[in-house]
Amino acid sequence: MQPPEHGIPEAQPSDVGVVGRGMLMGLAEVVPGVSGGTMAFISGIYPTLVGALATFGPASVPMLARPLEFWSHHNLRFLLVLAAGMGLGVLMFAQVMHFLLANYQPLVWAFFSGVIAMSVVVIGRYRQPSKLLLWGVIGLILGLSLLWLPSLQSEPALWLIFLGGAVAVCAWLLPAVSGSYVLLALGLYAPVIEALAEFDLPLLASLAAGCALGLLLFAKALAWLLRHYTEALLSLLTGFMLGSVPNLWPWQLAHDEGGTLALLTPAAYADTSGEPAYAAAAVLLFVLGACALWALSRLDTTR
Repeated sequence: MQPPEHGIPEAQPSDVGVVGRGMLMGLAEVVPGVSGGTMAFISGIYPTLVGALATFGPASVPMLARPLEFWSHHNLRFLLVLAAGMGLGVLMFAQVMHFLLANYQPLVWAFFSGVIAMSVVVIGRYRQPSKLLLWGVIGLILGLSLLWLPSLQSEPALWLIFLGGAVAVCAWLLPAVSGSYVLLALGLYAPVIEALAEFDLPLLASLAAGCALGLLLFAKALAWLLRHYTEALLSLLTGFMLGSVPNLWPWQLAHDEGGTLALLTPAAYADTSGEPAYAAAAVLLFVLGACALWALSRLDTTR
């Protein structure tokens, strides 16, 4: 799979391939700091995904009277198969990731920091140096600024879940920003993971409604930006991804409840938290995460 002239990898996988990519996106969005959009981008389905989502709008309503046209115009086969894969990924890994983050946090962060670091290399290597020097630096500063973003800790109301979903799904569409990290920063990640584990339908419905609104409002804008400002946007996102890597530092603790992150050495983490640092294993998992992302970026397209 080679990137075309605009530098965005493109693939046309079979339904099985789309399900597999959807599962990777679902897994990614379960983990704060890892973007499902990055997985879509690297695996070559990003242009198809954004293009399909951008077709929805006011004109879709009268088209409902013509089901076959509605199905074809919105590429619903692709979207539904991808959604099925994402659903499987979330359901299969939500509780697993919750357990791993609670008991082996340094190893989880190490693996996915390797994934994101390699994403910077894979996406950034095709960018124009002049654009990277301008937009990439701006993105880097924005990504680093997330280190000082505090989270809300009070029990969220459903309207806040709705707004959080709208914002998070915008992040999900970007090949750099994690929707689950946005939820984490807003203090909504734990309630959402708990709702997924316990099938809290009111909370999940509020989240889904917010996501639907966010998609309708943001997909067209993103498609337009990709058409007209591809290099600037992708350079900005490359820098943002690089700036977001410290947010996945394996040995991190909040300064206080609801506070910003403190990035520690393995020894300081073990002393402060009373938990093992797993330093050698973390280095190995960082390398494995980077290798896994690189292998994914090299996947050949199945037709």
